[in-house]
Amino acid sequence: MSGVHISPPDAQDLPSIQAIYADAVLTGTATFELTPPDLPEMTRRCHALTDQGFPYFVARSTEGQVLGYAYAGPYRPRPAYRFTVEDSIYLAPMARGHGVGKALLAALIEQATAKDFRQMIAVIGDSKHKASIALHERLGFEHAGVFRNVGWKHNRWLDSVLMQRPLGAGALRSGTMP
Repeated sequence: MSGVHISPPDAQDLPSIQAIYADAVLTGTATFELTPPDLPEMTRRCHALTDQGFPYFVARSTEGQVLGYAYAGPYRPRPAYRFTVEDSIYLAPMARGHGVGKALLAALIEQATAKDFRQMIAVIGDSKHKASIALHERLGFEHAGVFRNVGWKHNRWLDSVLMQRPLGAGALRSGTMP
């Protein structure tokens, strides 16, 4: 898919973001959420991240259609994790397999590194989600483990695949705080 443009989202992107996520909730296993959030909730979630300075991007076609979105948010809420982010990527069905996810994840990695985060974690719903696992591997993530049978969705048990990638000086072990 040529001509993909990556940028922060704006207000008119939010209905497309909500629709892409609703499809993921209803038909996929990338998220373990069972009921799609409505537009006001998705708007709140977007602003909760962007207002705190976390990276959030949309991918648009040359015609302006939103093809997908991605963000990096807190890995865990406790303060000791504040230098670690978790990535999330969701694509419209017609955008899958065309490099859109790679472009979004590369933008997240670049921005999270620039913001001095040290580690990025991927929690991939469903160990059968080979495309997402391969995407993360291509961009430098390593396998950190698998939680087996931790989610029940679409009448089956699902795993969570954990992957990790250092950012910037993230692999350096030091007793001093950045």
